[in-house]
Amino acid sequence: MISLYDGGIYLVNGTQIVPEAEADKAAALTGAAVKKEEARKGTIAYSILEKHNTSGNMEHLKLKFDAMASHDITFVGIVQTAKASGMEKFPIPYVLTNCHNTLCAVGGTINEDDHMFGLSAAKKYGGIYVPPHIAVIHQYMREMMAGCGKMILGSDSHTRYGALGTMAVGEGGGELVKQLLCDTYDVAYPGVVAIYLTGQPMPGVGPQDIALAIIGAVFKNGYVKNKVMEFVGPGVASMSTDYRNGVDVMTTETTCLTSIWRTDEDTESYLALHGRGGDYKKLDPADVAYYDGCVYVDLSTVKPMIALPFHPSNTYEIDELNANLGDILRAVEKEAERIGGGKASFTLTDKIVDGKLQVQQGVIAGCAGGNYTNVIEAAHALKGRSCGFDEFSLAVYPSSQPVFMDLVKKGAVSDLMAAGAIVRTAFCGPCFGAGDTPCNNGLSIRHTTRNFPNREGSKPGNGQMAAVALMDARSIAATAANGGILTSAAEFDCWDDVPAYEFDKTAYETRVYQGFGKGDEKKELIYGPNIKDWPEMSPLADNIVLKVCSKIMDAVTTTDELIPSGETSSYRSNPLGLAEFTLSRRDPEYVGRTKEVDKLEKARVNGQNPAELEAELNTVFDRIHTIPGQEAVKIMDTEIGSMVYAVKPGDGSAREQAASCQRVIGGLANITKEYATKRYRSNVMNWGMLPFQMEEEPEFGVGDYIYVPGIRRILDGDLKDIRAYVLGETVKEIKLYIADMTPEEREIVKAGCLINFNRNRNQN
Repeated sequence: MISLYDGGIYLVNGTQIVPEAEADKAAALTGAAVKKEEARKGTIAYSILEKHNTSGNMEHLKLKFDAMASHDITFVGIVQTAKASGMEKFPIPYVLTNCHNTLCAVGGTINEDDHMFGLSAAKKYGGIYVPPHIAVIHQYMREMMAGCGKMILGSDSHTRYGALGTMAVGEGGGELVKQLLCDTYDVAYPGVVAIYLTGQPMPGVGPQDIALAIIGAVFKNGYVKNKVMEFVGPGVASMSTDYRNGVDVMTTETTCLTSIWRTDEDTESYLALHGRGGDYKKLDPADVAYYDGCVYVDLSTVKPMIALPFHPSNTYEIDELNANLGDILRAVEKEAERIGGGKASFTLTDKIVDGKLQVQQGVIAGCAGGNYTNVIEAAHALKGRSCGFDEFSLAVYPSSQPVFMDLVKKGAVSDLMAAGAIVRTAFCGPCFGAGDTPCNNGLSIRHTTRNFPNREGSKPGNGQMAAVALMDARSIAATAANGGILTSAAEFDCWDDVPAYEFDKTAYETRVYQGFGKGDEKKELIYGPNIKDWPEMSPLADNIVLKVCSKIMDAVTTTDELIPSGETSSYRSNPLGLAEFTLSRRDPEYVGRTKEVDKLEKARVNGQNPAELEAELNTVFDRIHTIPGQEAVKIMDTEIGSMVYAVKPGDGSAREQAASCQRVIGGLANITKEYATKRYRSNVMNWGMLPFQMEEEPEFGVGDYIYVPGIRRILDGDLKDIRAYVLGETVKEIKLYIADMTPEEREIVKAGCLINFNRNRNQN
């Protein structure tokens, strides 16, 4: 059973939940008056945030992190941005892993060129470099960097180490750049929601099952959006830390800001095993702690789960799905039809064979699935069995070389291989569409983190489409043992016999470059031909004209739709090359439209004869001049940019390219009803775009122009009532607003981007 409390709660002595409206009961339990503001300070989150806050004001946090992490489709851009902004060294431990562009087979030399750039950056600035195939980003951070009471910032949305007592945040590259420049991560004090765990998981129920059950309960209603999920209650102790890690990493899919767990002797054992016993500290809420909400989870009631395409919140119990295959799968097919857009089709009901669902592929991989416990359990289920020699295939990716080494020692790898599974090295590809792409119209079941459209590598525009359902490794192994017939782990009786993990860090000692504090400024960065500098971006003008270049009315727009993953990853070090893929899977005409707008802006910035610009914009400015007070507005004083309207953009990845790709080819603003995540909105601002919102339905379309006068002055105000004008056959006023921005964010947007902001600051 999972239930959500309506309103805040007090947690007394870590075990008793008292609704806020019954505060007198909390007082009776403690024998003292209960004050909400004091109790708010009793959460684990508060104590860690207070320790890392430099503002002196807990309502407006300015955080400095203990360490950072990036991978090889984000670290090149981050280092390039920080270098252009004046960085001289890495001031805190910064881990550069190579787990996304690991496969150096597409695009010639460019993936390995990125790796060599990363190694050269670690040598020059003093970083930690983890070569390809050694570890996925989050497993390395768990094993070598996380610790109780710490905070870690990562340029990957699944930066989550809460089960190790670390508050970890996944953000776009701009926020990491700020830390490299010794600046701060600025955010209002977040709400904190208790995830109260009781009971213990049933045999065969894995961490993915627990996570999917929680995601299904909280995603659609935004219950934990941009909040801290704090895992408390007696149920925490029923799970090993390795198991907790598997639950924790999936909290990203709830759209929370970060997570933190109470710690205990098992946490201490995990850290000691990895040679870091000194990083343990017991973390528990105070005797009375106030939470802004509570998710009550009885672990003993959670059954094996599946998240059907095309989102981790599209959850069902596997037994429920198998009992209603036709009805449920037809609903997914309708969504697939919308996603295919008439260019590709995906069907599921044709995979029902004798009343059962035939799956084409299984994958256990990455920071969620490749953990030691998950792979051991899968090996036990498959020992002496066979995946079969028909269409179903199974691939397993242990999350790090130390995990792989112990799985070999334990015989698990041999058992998997004997059953027909393919065992590979540490790689994140199956999670974002760069590894083990299934066949056209194939269904892949994966213990990975996401199943958004096209994250498995399909290209609807080319008539190719497949889909992913998320499941736990245990049920995937049970399905594999049945030749690909969807099977719940509950049908097997082989669980919970997990031998103790033996960590051997030899693979790290022999291959990982440990350069923190050893930077040599005389070293040169190594550039491959695909690694390009960021193009120049102009500062914000006094007035702006926005051309609507895309209008997306879907309920949610993911970062994968804003800039596709998978085949684009090789171009992440080439801003203009990557920008050619912007919105390619959602609005293929967008790039051409915005580049035409960008030509006009470049002509204005370069001082081209206004008459030549007027040939394009004459009608637009004639209409602007009819607005009272705007009669004298000139083209040369008005910035021209493109704009994307989306109802709720930015769900998913932290990748900054979802915003920077719009910016480098003319993007100047987004208009939305709301932003799906803080990290996407931060990316928009760090790249100098305006994060507009509007409450009304958009009565403008692609090709229309919107004029916003006095925008620099507006950024100095309260941002609540921004008057803009749609320049159609008649001029129509609309109302926009911008949610709160920090003073630094306002100045970044005025400067045109974070790079410009830092350059200006250094010159002053």
